[in-house]
Order: sequence, then structure tokens, then C-alpha cells
Amino acid sequence: MAETVIYVCTTCRVADDPSEIRAGAKLLASLENLLADNESSFRLEGVECLSVCKRPCTVAFSSPGKWTYVYGDFTAETAPETILAGAELYSATDDGLIPWKQRPDALKKGVIARLPPSLNAPSLPEKTA
Repeated sequence: MAETVIYVCTTCRVADDPSEIRAGAKLLASLENLLADNESSFRLEGVECLSVCKRPCTVAFSSPGKWTYVYGDFTAETAPETILAGAELYSATDDGLIPWKQRPDALKKGVIARLPPSLNAPSLPEKTA
């Protein structure tokens, strides 16, 4: 099974937050702490910007040969467990498409985009009807 990468926008900023540490950086730190306590098949990567500034905090799930999903509207304090639950569901799929009914509510409401698998990645077998 291919590795799942969780990208976290570290530059996300929540309006009216006087803190010097941006909300995205706090979310990344919270996820790092949570993953440090558990064995995980995820690779966590902070990125400078996912260009979804109006819906902080933003993350993306990606894996070779799978659709990539971008989600927003998370908080550093309450979202890490939900994000990891969603990443588990994503990781368990062959194509990255998590059935709608199985998604945590935050992933249903927070979906921003889905991007097709890279053309350079190995292709998935076609589904037959």
C-alpha cells in the first residue's frame, strides 16, 4: 500500500487571532504530537501555503495513484483526531475516494477540492460495471 501524505498549511491564519504562531502551524504541531504517540503509516508535511486563505486551517491527503483531497475549516485545538480519522479512511481506499456516508462531518463540510491522480503515477485498474 502506498504511503499517505497529510499536507498541512502552516501559514493559515485565523482572523482576529493575536497569537504570533499561526493557526496552521499550531495544527501541524498538534498533529505531530498526536502521531508521536501512535504508530502511523502517514507522512506529515508542513507546506507554506495551500492557497485557501479564506478557509483556514487547511490540509490535503495525497497518495500515488489516488485522488488528492483538500479540506479546510479546521481548528488546531479540536481537529487533529478528525483529520487522522479521515486520513485512515483515505488510506484504506484504492483510489482515494472516501464514500460520502463514511466521512466525518468535518470532511463533508470542509471539502474544498479533489484533484485527479497524477499522470506520472501508476494507473489504477479500470472499474468494470
